[in-house]
Amino acid sequence: MRLWLVERDYDDRNLITLVYATTDGERCVRTEQSAAVMNRQGTTVTAAVDAEPADLDTVDEADRERYATEATRMAETCDPDEEV
Repeated sequence: MRLWLVERDYDDRNLITLVYATTDGERCVRTEQSAAVMNRQGTTVTAAVDAEPADLDTVDEADRERYATEATRMAETCDPDEEV
């Protein structure tokens, strides 16, 4: 399934949390990565990722509309492999 970047957070431990969601806002995948490792490896954050349905989490109802709106916006304005 194709998922689009809907959230990027940084915390005080220098970790970056990325949340990618489906355009209906129902399903998502979250990843945590060290900012230092991302910089060293030259890791880029893309507008979209592909994931297996079995690997997706259900989005809390409070976040569904926001995720759907942002995922749809990203899908309409960005290429999946575009660095964001």
